[in-house]
Parts: sequence; C-alpha cells; structure tokens
Amino acid sequence: MQELQEQIGQSAGQIYNYLNSNGESTISKMKKELDLKGNFADLGLGWLAREDKVEISKKGASVSVRLK
Repeated sequence: MQELQEQIGQSAGQIYNYLNSNGESTISKMKKELDLKGNFADLGLGWLAREDKVEISKKGASVSVRLK
C-alpha cells in the first residue's frame, strides 16, 4: 500500500510540475506527454484536486486542467 501511495504522489508531482511549466492543458495531452502508466494520471489528478491545487474544467468534449 505504501509503495502505491508513493507512486500516486510521484504522479501528482509530475503533473504539478508539468502544469507549472506549461500552463493549462487538456488532460489527454498531459497524459500523452507525461506517459504516466495505467491510471496514475487520474489518481495523481485526484490527489491534486483533493489538495485544492488544480482547477478542472470541461470545454465541449475536452477536459482541461490548470493550477489554481
């Protein structure tokens, strides 16, 4: 369990750094560029959302995320 939580935390860190460098991004573009395995992109985003660090919005069919 601890190892899994560490992997999720590392994914959240990668996502945070990506958004900090690139600004707002669609979730699909971010997932592709970070190449996070399995559902770690979703889990990392959930972590950041729970900590109130990201804002997620839907524009048409795409979902975008940016730092608060």
